[in-house]
Amino acid sequence: MKTETIQKYDRGVPRYTSYPTAHLFQPGLSEDSYREWLSAVPEEMPLSLYAHIPYCDSLCWFCGCHTKITQKYKPIREYLAVLQKEILMTADVMGPGRPVSHLHFGGGSPTILIPEDVRALFGTLREAFSFTADAELAVEIDPRDMSQEAINAWAEGGINRASLGVQDIQPKVQQAINRIQSIEQTAQVASWLHQAGVHGINMDLMYGLPYQTVESVLETVRQVMEMAPERIALFGYAHIPALKPHQRLIPEEVLPDFNERFEQQEAAAELLGSYGFVRIGLDHFAKSDDPMAIAFANGTLRRNFQGYTTDKAEAMIGFGASSIGCLPAGFVQNQVPITTYKSTINKGNFAVLKSIPFQGQDKLRAAIIEQLMCYHRVDLALLCEQYSCSPDLFRYEFGQLQDLASDGIVTLDGSLISVTDDARALVRTVCAVFDEYHGQRERAYSQAV
Repeated sequence: MKTETIQKYDRGVPRYTSYPTAHLFQPGLSEDSYREWLSAVPEEMPLSLYAHIPYCDSLCWFCGCHTKITQKYKPIREYLAVLQKEILMTADVMGPGRPVSHLHFGGGSPTILIPEDVRALFGTLREAFSFTADAELAVEIDPRDMSQEAINAWAEGGINRASLGVQDIQPKVQQAINRIQSIEQTAQVASWLHQAGVHGINMDLMYGLPYQTVESVLETVRQVMEMAPERIALFGYAHIPALKPHQRLIPEEVLPDFNERFEQQEAAAELLGSYGFVRIGLDHFAKSDDPMAIAFANGTLRRNFQGYTTDKAEAMIGFGASSIGCLPAGFVQNQVPITTYKSTINKGNFAVLKSIPFQGQDKLRAAIIEQLMCYHRVDLALLCEQYSCSPDLFRYEFGQLQDLASDGIVTLDGSLISVTDDARALVRTVCAVFDEYHGQRERAYSQAV
């Protein structure tokens, strides 16, 4: 695809890990209403749980997460006590022993927890919920703060998948993003995970970072392949200093330009393909026998706030400051400031700050966007049939798609909409066509490529 065509559509757009997107959530959901939303989840419906640990011991300048830097463990232990209280409060409202098919620990850095607190947290979760035999339990790992003892504690808790943050192996790049991490550290943690029986290993890489080149990105991929990961996430760095002021510490003049970013992404994807990885969605890669590749092949791949996932649960409950949940009635998000979150939970109240109930065409449009994000195609007539409506509902959107089709971004075959292979980096731009709320509120989004 011509560079000028991609640049034409390389707009700031949401990442579409939800629909409606998180910036549309509004204050106002009462304590009683949230309890009703929780209670309304059918007893037999498997749950997905997310636990947010919003602490790190140093700040990575590329970071876009809600996190707090601390060199002391006391605030972490105090936070953990409140997190456990929230978990038990939730189980009390929903009823104990609800089935859980997926659990994800995110951050910040969940692995900042010491082993005894890891065990205590798992004890609380298993007291409150019942995990299915095939449940996936995943944790995000910062290899810089891990010990073998800590790995063993997470494995004892039942972790069977781990995502190791790598980003880039080049010292100059690491210095520019304030994340010094040797390849030996990462390899040691991967080895400990395998020894502990955790073989579902993901590696998180980035392109578009300061001083990166096509060759440096490829060298990172080659080095990471030595650790035998099952999955790779290849994220584009989102430079949004208006929302994340610490990103101003990264000089913009050393960031790769548009053409370089695109070449880095495509070159890395080609190299990963040569290693036998299946390209999935916008930025994921998996071995052909990995559950994610299997889900992609059989049409059950999903997308949520953790990105691409095999998680089929229709209800997700978020625990911790800033965490987001998805219930049959709508999305909810907890208080972001840790002090506010803690004080609210300690008073015996849930810490939900914002929400958005599903209404109108939200679930249909969410399904359309999810199909596009996962498979780069959607059969509009088929989905409309499932939601008991006519494709004529989207006549306006089809008009917008004609422009994209004329520029080779999509192909239209009756009700089948497909993003062309050359334009897969612009899939979020295509999704925005079906976003009924896009542009209604000002927001600084990351670029599509």
